[in-house]
Amino acid sequence: MLLALPWVLAEGAATHAQDVRFEPTDIEIVRKMLELAEVKPSDVVYDLGCGDGRIVIEAAKRYGARGVCVEIDRKLIEEAKANAREAGVADRIEFRHEDLLTTPLREATVVTLFLSVNMNLLVRPRLQRDLKPGARIVSHWHRMGDWTPDKSVDIRSYFRYHPVYLWTIK
Repeated sequence: MLLALPWVLAEGAATHAQDVRFEPTDIEIVRKMLELAEVKPSDVVYDLGCGDGRIVIEAAKRYGARGVCVEIDRKLIEEAKANAREAGVADRIEFRHEDLLTTPLREATVVTLFLSVNMNLLVRPRLQRDLKPGARIVSHWHRMGDWTPDKSVDIRSYFRYHPVYLWTIK
């Protein structure tokens, strides 16, 4: 059940996955996200709104994890597939041209996000419902409303600090 959060969504704000624009995450931030989540080979890392696939590709290369790239933009999914082939990890990654608000999440042990405040709030009830205890959620830049993060770090990149937050499903 999706929680009614009308007071959180600003007028004209993104309310659907296709409304979040792709902005590549710096590789140092990607690495910190995966480190914060303590990714291991047994993990299945989902990146909701994966863009060019860099987070899941890094999880497969660096940690031997399996991954799922979820992206509504068909061109970005094709780019992510090509990047995974080039990195030699395409066999460890599933690519889904889907809306992140409807994609099944039950298999995920780690979910990575670089969306928006509003999109995080829209996906939050599904994360609570679908993820098993111990699953980790890592978000670059955006919090999850009133959820208190288990950990957070600020990473300096491109002359400013980028917050990264970690939550663990209880």
